[in-house]
Amino acid sequence: MEDLQLLIDLHKRAKRQGPGGDEETRKAVDLARLDSSTPLKVADIGCGTGASTMMLARLLNTQITAVDFLPDFLEVLKGNTKSEGLTEKINPLVCSMDNLPFNNEEYDVIWSEGAIYNIGFEKGIKDWKNFLKPEGILVVSEITWITDTRPSELEKHWVNEYPEIDTASAKISILENNGYSPVAYFVLPEHCWLDNYYRPMQNSFAEFLRRNGNSESAQAIVAAEENEIALYEKYKTNYSYGVYIARRSD
Repeated sequence: MEDLQLLIDLHKRAKRQGPGGDEETRKAVDLARLDSSTPLKVADIGCGTGASTMMLARLLNTQITAVDFLPDFLEVLKGNTKSEGLTEKINPLVCSMDNLPFNNEEYDVIWSEGAIYNIGFEKGIKDWKNFLKPEGILVVSEITWITDTRPSELEKHWVNEYPEIDTASAKISILENNGYSPVAYFVLPEHCWLDNYYRPMQNSFAEFLRRNGNSESAQAIVAAEENEIALYEKYKTNYSYGVYIARRSD
C-alpha cells in the first residue's frame, strides 16, 4: 500500500501517466473517422489525470465517462475540466476496468491509452466489446514489439513486466479473432516517450524524494523508473506503444 501511495504521489502531478501526446490522440481520432459534429458517447478507460480525456472533449461532440480506479487522479481531472470549462462533457467514474458498470451496447467509442495492460490486451478487448454499439469504435494503445527480434536483456525485462507483449501482427490477429475489424494502426514516436513522459518525470524526482523524506521506498521507485528510462533510451528501436483502432464487426 505504501508503494501504491508513493506511485500516486509521483504521477498525479504529471500531465501524463504513460507515453502519448495530444497530436497522437488527434491522429487516432482522425484515423477512426470520428465525426466532430455527431453526438458520441465515449468511455475513456484508465484515463489517469485525463490527458486523452481532455483532448477528446475538445475535439468531439461527446459525453465522456472517464474511468480510473485511483480517486486522486480523477480529482486532478475534475480540477482541469473545471478550469477549461469542460465539466458538462466529462463524467469521472472511480472504478476498476475489469468491473465496469456499463450497459451492453452503451458506447459509440471505447478509448484506452496506455492502460489496457492492467488486465491484459485480450481480456480487455473481449470484455469491453460488449459495451460497444454495433459498428462501434475501439481505440487502445498497447506496448508492442516493433522488430521481429530483440536483445535478450530487453526481452527478459518486458516479458517479466508484461507477458502479453507481442508484435502488432499478433495483436491485430487477436482483434480479428474476437469480433473486431481493424481500421488503422500506428506507432507512438519517440517524443511521446521522452518529451511527454520520461523527461517530465525525471524533472520531478528531486521534489518527490524531498516530499517523502528521501525514504528507501521512494528511492527504490525512482531507481526502478530510471532503469526503465535507460532501457528505453538503449533499445527504443525495438519497442513502443502501438495504437490500435478497430470497429466492432460481429
